[in-house]
Amino acid sequence: MPTKFVRFPVLQQRGIVKSWPMLKRRIERDGFPPGRMIGPNSRAWTEDEIEDWIASRPVAGPEPRGIAKRRRGRPRKTDGTETTSAARRRPPQRVAFCIQAT
Repeated sequence: MPTKFVRFPVLQQRGIVKSWPMLKRRIERDGFPPGRMIGPNSRAWTEDEIEDWIASRPVAGPEPRGIAKRRRGRPRKTDGTETTSAARRRPPQRVAFCIQAT
């Protein structure tokens, strides 16, 4: 079976990278395969290279430590008086006035 080559837009569609600088970081830091040049300005990867790299990635990261464990943001109300975000953002009601000529 012939090897299928994959170009950069396919990497973006799969969610592996979002930009060329991110691809460079993946190659340098995360061990992503550098691919091969198939033209003067064209780079491609084989399906097998990509699948092997994905399989080698960890499933979950390490447990958060220290301040990263803490929940961020404003504390939530727990007594049942909390309002929905839609209610807080509701614009004020406008009243229309009609002037009648006499």
